[in-house]
Amino acid sequence: MLSYSSAFQRVASSLMFMAPKLKPQRLHQKTGAEQLLKKARTMTTESSMKDAFSQYADYLNNFNEKRERVVKASRDITMNSKKVIFQVHRLSKDNKEEVLEKAGKDLEAVREQHFARLMKELQGTDFWKLRRAYSPGVQEYVEAATFYKFCVSGTLSTLDEINSTLLPLSDPSLEPLQINILDYILGLADLTGELMRMAIGRISDGEVEFAQRICQFVRQIHRELLLVVPQMDDSYDMKSKMEVMLQSVIKIENACFSVHVRGSEYIPLLGDDAPTSFLLGGADVE
Repeated sequence: MLSYSSAFQRVASSLMFMAPKLKPQRLHQKTGAEQLLKKARTMTTESSMKDAFSQYADYLNNFNEKRERVVKASRDITMNSKKVIFQVHRLSKDNKEEVLEKAGKDLEAVREQHFARLMKELQGTDFWKLRRAYSPGVQEYVEAATFYKFCVSGTLSTLDEINSTLLPLSDPSLEPLQINILDYILGLADLTGELMRMAIGRISDGEVEFAQRICQFVRQIHRELLLVVPQMDDSYDMKSKMEVMLQSVIKIENACFSVHVRGSEYIPLLGDDAPTSFLLGGADVE
């Protein structure tokens, strides 16, 4: 009897392990209508997310395309502004009016053709987002405009004067796009390098007085910017340009000082019929 009972217990226990486990019954079964409603909500959420991401994609694509157009316009401004600067460097006492007239027309063409295209892209938009794309061209334009103005009148073009020339290019129905103060100062810092090259060239041609006026002008720019730069935000571009500006001032001063001290060793490049010497300001030696 004991053997049969133990065998029966073993068989019963094995059957219990082999029996499938039953899942607990949910207290609340969802109806078909509730399941359809949940599915509809999921589809609506997915559709709204797709629409939102589609809008983001369109915005980024349009923004990148605009950026490429702005970069192209900035490059055109840089290239043509450099042509104006090269034209002004041809200046001498014999061709002053001709060279400045040609440079003035070229500068106007830069403003009306290439700068107008840049303003068309930026006006009425968040142009500050694209500042790094167009800033090099604007700085080069400021450099060309101020360089031309100095050679014409011996004065410096202010930011308001430059912006006033751009107002006719703006759409009257939109806020006018203006050159900001930072790009103006950066372009002004580059101007000193071109003035240094012109001063050295004028000294080699015997026009020492013109070189001395350039030296005084560059000194004044450097002195004024020394007061402004510490008040500006930390800008690596401005710091590096201030170092280059100081080197330009030193080069002009050394050149003018050498001519003043050792002027008798320099040969004036005047014709025989010129009444006075470029270098010494006295009568030519017969």
